[in-house]
Amino acid sequence: MDTTVKAQDTNGPVTTSTSAAADLQPFLHDAVVTLYAPSFAVSRADGQLDGGADGFYHGDGRALSHLTVTVGSIALAPVGGGLRGADRADFRAILRGLGEVTPDPAVALNRRRTVASGRLEESFEVTNAGTQRVGFRLTVTAGTDLAPMERVKSGHVLDPVPARAGGAEGAEGGGLVWSRDGFAVRLGSEPAPDALEAPEGRLSYDVELDPGASWTVTLRCTAAYADGDQFPAAPADAVPWRGPALRSADRRFDHWLDQSVADADRLRLMDPRSAEGRTGGVDQFLAAGAPWFLTLFGRDSLWAARMLLPLGTELAAGTLRTLARRQGAVADPATEEQPGKILHEVRRSTQSFTDTFAVPPVYYGTVDATPLWITLLHDAWRWGLAPEQVEQLLPHTESALAWIRDQADAAGDGFLRYVDRTGRGLANQGWKDSGDAIRHRDGRLADPPIALCEVQAYAYEAARGGAALLRAFGRPGADAWEEWADGLATRFRKRFWVEDARGPYPAVALDRDSRPVDSVTSGFGHLLGTGLLNQEESAALAARLTGPDLDSGHGLRTLSSDSVGFNPYGYHIGSIWPHDTAIAVHGLVRAGFPDAAAPLAAGLLTASAGFAGRLPELFAGHGGAAGPHPAPYPASCRPQAWAAASSVLVLRSALGLEADVPGGTVTVAPAFAGAYAPLTVTGLQVGGARLDIALAADGAVSVTAPEGLTVVSA
Repeated sequence: MDTTVKAQDTNGPVTTSTSAAADLQPFLHDAVVTLYAPSFAVSRADGQLDGGADGFYHGDGRALSHLTVTVGSIALAPVGGGLRGADRADFRAILRGLGEVTPDPAVALNRRRTVASGRLEESFEVTNAGTQRVGFRLTVTAGTDLAPMERVKSGHVLDPVPARAGGAEGAEGGGLVWSRDGFAVRLGSEPAPDALEAPEGRLSYDVELDPGASWTVTLRCTAAYADGDQFPAAPADAVPWRGPALRSADRRFDHWLDQSVADADRLRLMDPRSAEGRTGGVDQFLAAGAPWFLTLFGRDSLWAARMLLPLGTELAAGTLRTLARRQGAVADPATEEQPGKILHEVRRSTQSFTDTFAVPPVYYGTVDATPLWITLLHDAWRWGLAPEQVEQLLPHTESALAWIRDQADAAGDGFLRYVDRTGRGLANQGWKDSGDAIRHRDGRLADPPIALCEVQAYAYEAARGGAALLRAFGRPGADAWEEWADGLATRFRKRFWVEDARGPYPAVALDRDSRPVDSVTSGFGHLLGTGLLNQEESAALAARLTGPDLDSGHGLRTLSSDSVGFNPYGYHIGSIWPHDTAIAVHGLVRAGFPDAAAPLAAGLLTASAGFAGRLPELFAGHGGAAGPHPAPYPASCRPQAWAAASSVLVLRSALGLEADVPGGTVTVAPAFAGAYAPLTVTGLQVGGARLDIALAADGAVSVTAPEGLTVVSA
């Protein structure tokens, strides 16, 4: 029986089926991803690019889908390898039986990979450590389907595009060329192959090696669009933050931060429009993640920039301006654009997942990016974004605030809601945007229009932050927005709170009929520290977040394990998202509950070690009771921007670090950092200058802050 179900979500599974011939989203959990946005390579652990989501990608197109190496009939036995930073990897294999006169291996293949923007380099080095001269034929087979990203993500298998012989940039000898619809791919070899077979895509080399000798061939693949990159790679020498160095008593923390910052560096993209009428460099932002979302995503890019504020405000400024240039100006039902609204995502072309699910190139189907944009501007101002840069964005702030007010008025109950009016877009438009994410405790799906609990918290925080900005810069409306925020808090308290055997808690949402959607979720963490809740309410949520149904030991489950429909592999119904847990950690500290935050942070740290420091977008929610390391969500992005940025937010929370540059203070009030002491972090940034913090084993704190800022401690 073939039962195909559309999951209305560009982030989660797109099309599933019970038939054997179904197209299934490729798994990535054992993949090696080397990245230099907007390009990346995905391979198996042995380095081969051979099926599924494997390939070399540029932008939203797959430049190569196959790149394999064979040595005649000799078996290649992988013996190690993996990432070397974010954009490099190497893979080692033994050529079993070749040149061996003892049980010891004699001939080895070392495959080195480097990714740059629009460029993949693969170097194959064969070394003979044996005592005999050996001869062999090494063959590299390359191919591509030139598939658009949504086809790969949907698991659709496309016909290969035949290769033709042709030169390649940087190659001395013959190479291969593929092209279609303005997307051109070239593969060259140095030295030239002894035999080139096109369209099969085979390059063969006849090699003879004396004992102690080695031989190397380097392949270079370039990919380019005829009309250029939609969002080009950011300049390598213009990293928009200060590189931090953490040395703690827990080396896992150090490694997690190092890997995360390296990944964030390679997720940087630039806005080509930023060169128009500006001086002082280009605006940068972080692409959401590889492989599926290597582009501008409003919500993801905003959260990542906000989490990285302790490293500097330049990324936040670039993200804010990039989104402001594309802020909604008209009402367009096809794209869900509205005046003042911040977009959801940008692609080169329409993504057609199924006959009933398609997303336009510029899509505004998000309810939370607009308040998050305002809050990022407010927080960046507090961390020291130059007043003139803040002031330039205030008209956009006023437009965004107006959108929040208008949307809250649309349903007549004062809450921000969403509904997909196109019939082809996202059914859910908060961060939990899979089609089955918002459900009642008994498993029933909520009917739209839906008002999410965390979105009301974002709106409250945005209104308060927007009021602070308007008042500081002498613009009207501050009092009115504070009154609006107070009214929202009153309405929320009256309509969202429900109760079960463990006590009161806020429903995840209100449905079409304004009934509470009463499931217990990780969304509690997004409410804390925003000001929406009073102390008693915050205490109730702190207790719920630390319960075993939500706290898995590796982070927060998105849905309580006690709920009907809980699935540890469910995209938003039981899995664990690092950014979600990090937001809860920060919220708990801001709300005054560091003891509740500490175990959640520790769980993320344990999980990071299970993923070699590169936490994925999400992972399975079985929890620590099922084993010391979390199971992967097989189709997760890795690296992913807000997962990487979570390490910085956890560090900030542990240190109790807050900034108020306009007020002349920086606060360092260690919350649970003592668990990692002695701890020293250097190279943070506040007010455009360096901030260093040291915490001794006995709890003594030393802070080197920029001149003009007073250090406030607990």
